[in-house]
Amino acid sequence: MNRRSTMRLVTLTAATGLALASLTACSSGDGGGGEGGDGEVTITWWHNGTTGPLPEVWEEVAQEFEADHPGVNVEQTGYQNEELQRTLIPNALAAGDPPDLFQVWPGGELRDQVENGYLMPLDDEIPDTIESVGAAVNPWQVDGETYAIPFTFGIEGFWYNTDLFEQAGIDAPPETFDELLDVVEQLKDAGITPIAVGAGDKWPAAHWWYQFALKSCSPEALEAAEAESDFSDDCWVEAGEQLEEFLAIEPFQEGFLGTPAQQGAGSSAGLIANGQAAMELMGHWNAGVIGGLTADQQVPEFLGWFPFPGIDGAAGDPTAALGGGDGYGCSSEAPPECAELLEYIMSEEVQAKFAASGSGIPTVPAATESLEDENLKAVAEGLAEASFVQLWFDTAFGTTVGNAMNEGITNLFGGSGSPEDIVTKMQDAAATQ
Repeated sequence: MNRRSTMRLVTLTAATGLALASLTACSSGDGGGGEGGDGEVTITWWHNGTTGPLPEVWEEVAQEFEADHPGVNVEQTGYQNEELQRTLIPNALAAGDPPDLFQVWPGGELRDQVENGYLMPLDDEIPDTIESVGAAVNPWQVDGETYAIPFTFGIEGFWYNTDLFEQAGIDAPPETFDELLDVVEQLKDAGITPIAVGAGDKWPAAHWWYQFALKSCSPEALEAAEAESDFSDDCWVEAGEQLEEFLAIEPFQEGFLGTPAQQGAGSSAGLIANGQAAMELMGHWNAGVIGGLTADQQVPEFLGWFPFPGIDGAAGDPTAALGGGDGYGCSSEAPPECAELLEYIMSEEVQAKFAASGSGIPTVPAATESLEDENLKAVAEGLAEASFVQLWFDTAFGTTVGNAMNEGITNLFGGSGSPEDIVTKMQDAAATQ
């Protein structure tokens, strides 16, 4: 099944009540766990829960599992997401010393890990857990077999400061891209930084191009890109041209090229948390990140959310959304207890705890009732209303093409590249696969 069909299934499930979204990490440094000399089993667990309420949630889960499984020790550690995905996990897998339970992203990375024999097949281990998330599990399957299970899923949109909107005389979030441009100008006229972006981490800058591509490319062009690495449609260059035009109106904070996305008060999320910028384009996990960067460690009351608006006259579906989820899988060398821990993480009890913490949108349908954050409810509604959900492009296209694409976009952001350069880098990277 191609990834586009997969995401249509996810959205279909979402429309009947499923809501989804995020991540985690572990270990004191010696990779995977196993049975010790005293007969005890240690499970190492790596995740990206480093801010907001999520670290506490995962610590409680580890303690609860240990209490119910005498002789099992769970060593869980949180790492910054970029470091975890791009460096720690790939290096640990290549070195043959991975953690037992770790974050698994769908798309090209998953296919590569399965091809190299890094992941434990889960269908015979925890079939009821796989069934509990329905079609949401499809992006974590290869040739019909399940290698990881998403614990959260959601879509990207704008997290915004309702107080600053009111201060600038903006009564409601924009519903079209032209209205978004008007909102940017109104905020600038009011002396307010319109949008924060963590371009220092590169991928947040790339997501702007992703959105322009999603809104400009027809469903057929998107499918050809994923299935055949075909980037010949003019829409891919058009996305870069639209990004250039948007950069020309100077919508971002001063020094945005060096700003990190989620670490510290000076990050793009921190600028939202502290009222120094009005909007940030970011994934469904951002409420928890923003809350973790406020003085009282709480999601601010002024926070709101709205989806990226459609572009009038563009070939793309205006109600399509960009998104993805976070899943966990077990190393192929992990002890059997790893699958049991994953089963517990995916239980309705833990999924409800995850939802209530405001850390993200759960994938077990019954747990969505525990969502308390109004913004996460809005994201879940946006997910259900989307005509389809396109996986993050760097995830969908795989590491080789994704890295080349992100590099080209970052160059354009910095003024040293062109719209054509992005597509050329993608095509050249695809040709090496």
